[in-house]
Amino acid sequence: MDIPVEYILLVGSALLFVSILAGKTGYRFGVPTLLLFLFVGMFFGSDGLGIQFHDMHAAQFVGTIALSVILFTGGMDTRFRDIRPVLGPGVMLSTVGVLLTTLFTGLFIWWLSGMSWTNIHFALIPSLLLAATMSSTDSASVFSILRSQKINLKHNLRPMLELESGSNDPMAYMLTVVLIQFVQAAGMGWGEIAISFCVQFLVGGLAGYLLGQLAIVAMNKLNIDNQAMYPILLLAVLFFTFSVTSLLKGNGYLAVYLAGMMVGNRKIPFRREINTVMDGLTWLSQIVMFLCLGLLVNPHEMLEVAAVALLIGVFMILVGRPLSVCISLLPFGKSIKPKSRLFISWVGLRGAAPILFATYPVVAEVPGAQSIFNIVFFITILSLILQGTTITLMSRLLGLSAPLPKTGNDFGVEIPEEIGSDLHETVVSETMAQVSPTLKDMNLPKGTLVIIVKRGEKFLIPNGSLRLHVGDKLLLISEKGKK
Repeated sequence: MDIPVEYILLVGSALLFVSILAGKTGYRFGVPTLLLFLFVGMFFGSDGLGIQFHDMHAAQFVGTIALSVILFTGGMDTRFRDIRPVLGPGVMLSTVGVLLTTLFTGLFIWWLSGMSWTNIHFALIPSLLLAATMSSTDSASVFSILRSQKINLKHNLRPMLELESGSNDPMAYMLTVVLIQFVQAAGMGWGEIAISFCVQFLVGGLAGYLLGQLAIVAMNKLNIDNQAMYPILLLAVLFFTFSVTSLLKGNGYLAVYLAGMMVGNRKIPFRREINTVMDGLTWLSQIVMFLCLGLLVNPHEMLEVAAVALLIGVFMILVGRPLSVCISLLPFGKSIKPKSRLFISWVGLRGAAPILFATYPVVAEVPGAQSIFNIVFFITILSLILQGTTITLMSRLLGLSAPLPKTGNDFGVEIPEEIGSDLHETVVSETMAQVSPTLKDMNLPKGTLVIIVKRGEKFLIPNGSLRLHVGDKLLLISEKGKK
């Protein structure tokens, strides 16, 4: 049956509007926006208002595009200077940690399947496949909660968790794909599995680095007159990177994340405008992906696996994740404190990626795939409710929270990075007003200028004869690195 385009647009716009309102409410009260987007999709779905959406292929297509955009933007926001001190722990968590989580949780699921009272009966490999689909974490929700509560983290925990969350989806994806191949091939050799992993890592890493560098050259050399075209150019690079890497049997998700890191850490034109557009696209991607996944599930089917899913979820939260974190961070000794390890374990939120990866067994027609999807969906909701709503509380209980550093300025003024200058503020004290009653009396460093003065709610254009009052805020511009 053909659905009129007006109906599709009407329902789509209503879904987006309700999701934005729900996200605003969740941001205010510290609830993960992902959880609310999923609930909106479920509310409008087959067991709610009756929208029928059961196309796993379409959901996987939408999810792949959305996750690629999210990872690319996440890479752009990752600064080398921030992750350099935590590069080792972050990489260990995103690789070895994911592998160990899959192993421990998979063995538990296999053991649970052997119990006579359970309604799941997975062999070892399908048990590992179920664990692999939900072995990656989602820190986007964590940081939206921390920002809404104005909480920062000590001991470089924020960049470590950002690095882990941005780079562990490729590992979970590889495990999922390889285990599906193992099931379908009725037993791949361990040598083939090792070769597949190496090829995906090497091709994905090399393609991400080279195509990221190509994007930097293109953006700096093309001299496009219309600055609105630069984000479109980046989107072209993003999708080209993912598709070419995948065709070469590499890991497309790893490639787009690394390409984003290359672009984000090099000088490019119109960075502020590009970041604004990419942030908007990332939010749109998250909303659309979460809505699709929410529409896809039938809540009454989740109830059938609720008991075993609850046991698996509790095991992951209290045993599997903490144990994998502990082992992964063993090489770093006392440099990472026990409280930090405990918090890292608690931040192991499941997110949209596990639900997306759970569609792969369904599309591949793996036996028991529908149960895998429903269990992953249930555990994701459990994780977001139990862990997502207590992140701020846990950071405070462990003494790891700190105020967020101030960003921007009170004047709302920004300058392009191409200028090579810094903006900073100073407040006129009583002593300063006595020594320098006017702007021309101020002994400013060479190359520093006052560009605007804020007095109460008024903004004054500076000149040499302007008399300074105690409490005036001055916005100064100076050569980069000089204040």
